[in-house]
Amino acid sequence: MCGIVAYIGKREAYPVLINGLKMLEYRGYDSAGVAISNGDFHVYKKKGKVQELIKHVSGAKISGTIGIAHTRWATHGKPDDINAHPHVSGNGRLAIIHNGIIENYNVIKKALLEKGHTFKSQTDTEVLAHLIEEYYEKAGVSLEEAVRLALTKVTGAYAIVVMDSENNDKLVAARKGSPLVVGIGEDEFFCASDASPIIAYTKRVVYLNDEEVCMIPREGRISIKSIMANEEQTPLVQKVDLKIEELEKGDFEHYMLKEIYEQPKILIEAMRGRLNSNEGWIKLGGIDQVKKRMADADRFVIVACGTSWHSGLIAEYMFEELARTQVEVEYASEFRYRNPIITDRDVVIALSQSGETADTLAALEMAKKNGALLYGIVNVVGSSIARLTDAGSYIHAGPEIGVASTKAFTGQLAILAMMAIHLGYEKGTIPRSYYNQLVAELENIPSKVEKLLEADAQIKYIASEIKDANNALYLGRGYNFPVALEGALKLKEISYIHAEGYPAAEMKHGPIALIDENMPVVVIATNKSSYEKVVSNVQEVKARKGKVIAIVTEGDTAISEIADYTIEIPDTDEPLTPILSVIPLQLIRK
Repeated sequence: MCGIVAYIGKREAYPVLINGLKMLEYRGYDSAGVAISNGDFHVYKKKGKVQELIKHVSGAKISGTIGIAHTRWATHGKPDDINAHPHVSGNGRLAIIHNGIIENYNVIKKALLEKGHTFKSQTDTEVLAHLIEEYYEKAGVSLEEAVRLALTKVTGAYAIVVMDSENNDKLVAARKGSPLVVGIGEDEFFCASDASPIIAYTKRVVYLNDEEVCMIPREGRISIKSIMANEEQTPLVQKVDLKIEELEKGDFEHYMLKEIYEQPKILIEAMRGRLNSNEGWIKLGGIDQVKKRMADADRFVIVACGTSWHSGLIAEYMFEELARTQVEVEYASEFRYRNPIITDRDVVIALSQSGETADTLAALEMAKKNGALLYGIVNVVGSSIARLTDAGSYIHAGPEIGVASTKAFTGQLAILAMMAIHLGYEKGTIPRSYYNQLVAELENIPSKVEKLLEADAQIKYIASEIKDANNALYLGRGYNFPVALEGALKLKEISYIHAEGYPAAEMKHGPIALIDENMPVVVIATNKSSYEKVVSNVQEVKARKGKVIAIVTEGDTAISEIADYTIEIPDTDEPLTPILSVIPLQLIRK
């Protein structure tokens, strides 16, 4: 999840770049680096955190008003000082930072080696630097044209920024499949993977589209061209509605904890102006634009990755039960490489916090060619998915800094629940009485999440009891099966403990053999429709001395009597239980 920052203007570049890297630390990385130019390159790279880079640079005379910086997540080549970005061309004139993967780098590298190029790192990025150098020197073109020509030969994903030590009056940026934002200040420009490093200086930004190259001058206006067609593009300047305080973690231990505690407020924001229980209505502007086509669709196809895919699985239950609509949920990373049957009778729903997930974007492009209606549910206003889709709904969760998604997940579920309830009523598949009941209950969910957060100390104690485990099992049925998958993912992401989520009934088909006194088993047992069956599953675990952590509804007795630890959630209607049952699983941390 590499992070990119670049600057050109009148300020000293180094403080801007370092502060920008700190803002992007949430993306996950294993090394960091910076390059400043004042006629010569000053390149500093270090394995480890940004703080290690700062120590490495300490005492050096680093000055200049143009520079690039990067946090790297290793793909090609191990995490070390040499493979860290920025990378420099063979002639030492160009420096580049890159987010993404060049899939055909080996073919390009072989051709460049035959031309006499030598390489210092094992990265695909250094190969791209040399390829740009080849066009820049041999073709006698401008830097932006050399970058464009080089990228016509590249297969893969990239967001790059390039600078020339012999021309300190411009930067060149380009993107395909990885996000890149250009910030427009007063006689200065910024470039970053997202807006967070930019908003301290300006709120005016341009989001580069896929396959665009942008020349960023020291003075004047940016210019954008399409990479393949070499056609001028008109920059669309947008205002970022983001506050600096939203990017600070305040008194919280870390960003993820802050974002978990923001969920009551986020859920209110997701429903604001869209739901009113007193008057008994749900109004989603995105659906209103395409209401008939959604109601008449043969099926919904949900495409997503990671945590968003789990949201999609829960939505499958919601849409099938409430709106009686056929639903398929696809990993976007698999869907895009298949030859799926998509028609103009399908609605393809994309779920993505950032709105920039490369695989999800590619899946949408494929669906668009086949005439499907595209609906986006994203958090970032103006993101690529928001621009590509025919209609959609914003989550309004604010920036999610934590790498492990929490508030975006529950925000997605709130939007999806409103969609399913609204469509169910419009199609006549749920009666008015049940519609009113669900609307009222959904409006109460934020206060119930707030109540759940009061159990943090109890959950922290439970976490301390299982922290030495090497494996964990998460079980759920129905709506809570995807919640089990999400809980297992969170434990893996945050605690580095191996965990797997299963439908509770599938435990006996293999996983049960692994259960012993050292295996924590988290059972989500809040569904009234399958409660007795889950009781039987818990008894099977206890018969093998497994340590059971049960998520139950307030007032539960049967499971609470046999579980080792019990966490209660407030009672709610079954389609809405995942918004509550996931909260304790977010809070269980090493």
